[in-house]
Amino acid sequence: MLLNPEKGTTNVGKLLTEPTESSDADYVRSDCKYEDLSERFRVKSKNFSRQYAHLYAERLWSMRDKVVDAAKSKWGKDVNIKKLHELQSDEKCVIIGTLFKHMELRPSILKELSEEHNLMPQPIKSKYTDSNDKLILEDELQRILLIGKLDIQTSVTGVIVALYGVEPDDSRGKFQVEDFCYQQLPEQIQRPMFEHDRFIAIISGLEIGGKDEKSFPLQLMVDMVTGQVGDMDQQESSSSIVRVIVAGNSLSQDTQDKESLQKAKYLTKKSEAASVEAVKTLDDVFFQLSGSVDVDVMAGEYDPTNFTIPQQPLHKCMFAQASRFPTFKTVTNPYDCHVEGIRVLGTSGQPVTNIMRYSELDDAVDILDKCITWGHIAPTAPDSLGCYPFYKEDPFIITACPHIFFCGNQSSFGSKIHKGPNGQEILLVSVPKFCQTATCVLVNLKTLDCHPMEFNSQFSQPMETESPEVDK
Repeated sequence: MLLNPEKGTTNVGKLLTEPTESSDADYVRSDCKYEDLSERFRVKSKNFSRQYAHLYAERLWSMRDKVVDAAKSKWGKDVNIKKLHELQSDEKCVIIGTLFKHMELRPSILKELSEEHNLMPQPIKSKYTDSNDKLILEDELQRILLIGKLDIQTSVTGVIVALYGVEPDDSRGKFQVEDFCYQQLPEQIQRPMFEHDRFIAIISGLEIGGKDEKSFPLQLMVDMVTGQVGDMDQQESSSSIVRVIVAGNSLSQDTQDKESLQKAKYLTKKSEAASVEAVKTLDDVFFQLSGSVDVDVMAGEYDPTNFTIPQQPLHKCMFAQASRFPTFKTVTNPYDCHVEGIRVLGTSGQPVTNIMRYSELDDAVDILDKCITWGHIAPTAPDSLGCYPFYKEDPFIITACPHIFFCGNQSSFGSKIHKGPNGQEILLVSVPKFCQTATCVLVNLKTLDCHPMEFNSQFSQPMETESPEVDK
């Protein structure tokens, strides 16, 4: 549980020696500049009467110019760019539009009602991919079936792409893809130089109130961050944690009593919601943390807020103790902020999990890498991921290059550096569920190194600090 494992291993047995004069030293937590950049994710007026076609149209309109620039950079300034209705057979050109993935196995409300029509019910699957899946490109007026050089099983609906190829004369209505590209990665603000290490801790999937809740490891994590455990070196290292980000699913799905919503109110007026004790426990955890460090709490799939993304901040009335601290903040999901000049962007994991379900991509870090390449945080919204019907805006488009891009509530830890064409470096981080792994992730803002920290009741050797894999 050391922030600097190498330093800690030289002091094994230090607590068995006589106390020194420095034993009562006080460590002051490092200050940091902070700016919340998530205003675009706050839904100001709720209007669910609009169609989702507006969102797709806005996505294509907003990203088209950047994709055109990428196409000209890759295939030459004189490349022939056409709309679908302008296609001529056997003429090489570039077309730009939105990908649609036709999947026979994807859930359908009509198939859910199949019992009424004596049809075979659709099987429940962890993935909806199939060898017969097809890719279709849509622009403002038409659509065309895609064949050729474009991997169907690593593509998803909602991605804006430029395709270079031809509509063969003997295969009218189909576009033979020879090459493709996406929007160019935006320019990145230069990372500031720090004299000393500064860390942010990212934790997700506490799932308090569930059967997998890990109370002891959670308290151990709180004590480590607040400097209540460890020798002098550990406490000094703990003081360099400048911010804690809780990436969703702080409450367990078990706290959602859906049956009580279907009962008459007089039958439940004397009963207590299953979430009450869980919220009190969660409030106590945040109270302990906020008394020592800045804490940002994102909403998640199981948390009491809106289900569709962007999820709005949890109401502070839930956290009577923690909300008294100015260091405690509830934020949106997705979340975007500046921490000491480092741009941090992340989600509680729903976009990544959804892409896993509708593609053959299984690694969360690889999916984050794809999202950076596609230029979009959640391309499958609103097709298969619940989303607010935005009008004349798509807040999920990546318009500024982050330094850190993370997703929470994953099965395991992973990290990688995504290198852009103009020197951009983005740390991609998969944050594991704490309820399953008792692990949080520490990111060094000075070096962009990151490593997992596991909290358990067993004594173990300090973990080695790992530098993220570099994507070449």
